[in-house]
Amino acid sequence: MSKLAALRPVLPILIGASLMLSIGMGLRQSLGIFVQPLTRDIGISIADFTLAIAVQNLAWGFLQPVAGALVVRLGFRPVMVFGAAAHAAGLLLLAGAQGQVSVVLGAGLLIGLSLACSAIAIALAVGAQVVPAALRSATLGVISAVGSLGSLLAAPLGQILAEDHGWRAGILGFAALAMLMLPAAWVAGGADRVPVREAGRGEAIPAAASGGAAAAARIALGTPAFVVMTAAYFVCGMQLIFLTTHLPSYLTICGMDPMLSAEALGVIGGFNVLGSLFFGWAGGRWNKQALLGLIYLLRSLALGAYFAWPPSAASTLVFAAVMGFLWLGVGPLVAGSVAEMFGLRWQAMISGIAFMSHQLGSFLGAYGGGLIFDALGSYDLAWRAGVGLGLLAGVVQIGFALGRPRGPSLATAG
Repeated sequence: MSKLAALRPVLPILIGASLMLSIGMGLRQSLGIFVQPLTRDIGISIADFTLAIAVQNLAWGFLQPVAGALVVRLGFRPVMVFGAAAHAAGLLLLAGAQGQVSVVLGAGLLIGLSLACSAIAIALAVGAQVVPAALRSATLGVISAVGSLGSLLAAPLGQILAEDHGWRAGILGFAALAMLMLPAAWVAGGADRVPVREAGRGEAIPAAASGGAAAAARIALGTPAFVVMTAAYFVCGMQLIFLTTHLPSYLTICGMDPMLSAEALGVIGGFNVLGSLFFGWAGGRWNKQALLGLIYLLRSLALGAYFAWPPSAASTLVFAAVMGFLWLGVGPLVAGSVAEMFGLRWQAMISGIAFMSHQLGSFLGAYGGGLIFDALGSYDLAWRAGVGLGLLAGVVQIGFALGRPRGPSLATAG
């Protein structure tokens, strides 16, 4: 009870960070439902639209370390509020798009900038800073879990508005939801007034905490455990963005009910709650690196099993449930690993370096999937590549985690 009581003073901060993450990720993950009507209406190809999503992921990835470094200099609040405003602006620009340029600027650059300032790396850094080390992994799991709920609202809302009033109305509905990120970001910014807690064990903590951003980055990139985790994170991004971008289009091609894609995205969000809670809890008890590898293996097996046969409504929803359980569970595991290895001061920036790799994978999953479809008329090569690389990443991650001596910076306790 004493540990839980320690959360009461920072509960508004945790709620604000969770709501900010939930809305932003829910909107971003649901953009795929507009691919077919938007591309037909303004006369662009699926690859043109997925180029915007690819730009979004590159902007998010490359700007994430910058946003993390700005948190150290300016504080969480100004960075997160700016990010919330950029999300709404990007959706408004997308809603009025007449060609590819507006789509790339709105859905790509502005939303990518927003996510760098307000999405999972920043939200989890807020949580890591304000809670005790003993509760850190579980708390990060809760933030990730709540962060997945946004798609339960965003995907069905966007689908209903698009079917009844057109895709532009659906995106305007998304913009209205994005405005709610502003007060959530402001409240979460209260983390700036909370003293940085001790990170626990970590061999690189003193150097990373006392040096500048460049010194912290060098330490991270010179740590083998971090490098392996970052490389495997590339495949994570490739698999997830391939699904959120192309699953609605795949189901349409297969003749499924258009509402099924929104239902599947909603199921992913719902089961992600359970998965995030479980992996947040598990990360406080077992080797976080090995758990990451297990997630990559199970995801890849689920992808292969689903795409190997023609989809049905039942198989799609079961697949969505499995993938949802394995979705954002990586968030608390990566954030917790970074905190253990390097401390808290530069956590947002170092997590951002890992996330840059994730987003390079996302670029490949979004744009590469679109190019493969346009060239071959199917997604077969894309999903097979995702399965193969995912199995490789999972095996390497688990092998490295369990096959090397564990030092004090990689203790399994949260």
